Amino acid sequence: MNKMNNIFLNNLPTLDLHGFDRETAVLATRDFILENYVLKNSKLVIIHGIGEGIVKSAVHKELEKNKKVISYKVDNFNVGCTIIEIKL
Repeated sequence: MNKMNNIFLNNLPTLDLHGFDRETAVLATRDFILENYVLKNSKLVIIHGIGEGIVKSAVHKELEKNKKVISYKVDNFNVGCTIIEIKL
């Protein structure tokens, strides 16, 4: 099952935030959502890593207030990723 999940996630547009600070991660997330909204991609993946949860928390706050985001959840198999659904 984990292998199937990876195949699914590998085919989605992905933003890797490793090495980003909180402010840059929020800006990159905002731009990523806007670009994929224009491209009509409804499901996205953001890789924020695990660490101390600073970037993850900042990204989730941005997703919470972004009007284009329908839902988001941490991936069940990899807690360093968040799967997002946006409006088209």
